[in-house]
Amino acid sequence: MSNLFICDHPMIQHKLTFIRDKETNTKDFRELIDEVATFMAYEITREIPLQTIKVETPVAITDSKIVSGRMLGLVPILRAGLGMVDGILKLIPSAKVGHIGLARDHETLQPKEYYINLPTDAQDRMLIVIDPMLATGGSAIAALNSLKQRGCEVMKLMCIIAAPEGVKAVQEAHPDVDIYIAALDEGLNEKGYIVPGLGDAGDRIFGTN
Repeated sequence: MSNLFICDHPMIQHKLTFIRDKETNTKDFRELIDEVATFMAYEITREIPLQTIKVETPVAITDSKIVSGRMLGLVPILRAGLGMVDGILKLIPSAKVGHIGLARDHETLQPKEYYINLPTDAQDRMLIVIDPMLATGGSAIAALNSLKQRGCEVMKLMCIIAAPEGVKAVQEAHPDVDIYIAALDEGLNEKGYIVPGLGDAGDRIFGTN
C-alpha cells in the first residue's frame, strides 16, 4: 500500500473516536468532520512545492517561501463529501470547488454519474477528491474515472475511514492516485458498511435517515 497515507495525528485520532460514537449528535458530528478535514488538509498538502522569494520585513530583506506549482481544487462526492469541504477551505481558501454526484444504478449496482460541475481550469489543478467513507471503492473509482476522462491528471483521494477492500480496489484502478485516510478499519459487512466504521456519514452529517 505504498500510495496509502494514514493521518495519525493525535488530534485526528481523538476526534475520530467521537465521530464513531453513535451517541454523537448531528451538530457535534458535523463539527468534528469539519475539524478532522482541516487537520487532514495539512497532511495532504505537506509535499506541495515551494519557491523562494524576497520579502522585506520591518527590519531587513530576507528570503522566504511561498507555495508554487499547481493550484488546488476540491471535488467532493455528493452528498457526504460536502461535509468536509469547509474544513479544507479554512486551510486553503483559494481552492476552487467542483462537485460530482453519483448514485447506484439499480440494474448494474454500479455508481452512475448524475451530476458534475468542475472549475473551468480543473485540468491545470491538483484535485483533491473528497468522501468521508471509502467502502467498496466504487464511488471513488467512478469519480476518478470521470475526472481523468475530462483531462484531469493530478489527483489525490481524501477519506476519513476506509476498508481494506476499498483501498485495494482504488489502488488497482488508479495506482497513480495517493490515498489519504484517518483510519483503516477491519473490513465490510454483508451490507457493504465499514466495520467498525461510523454508520452512514451522509445521514449523520445532514441529520437524515
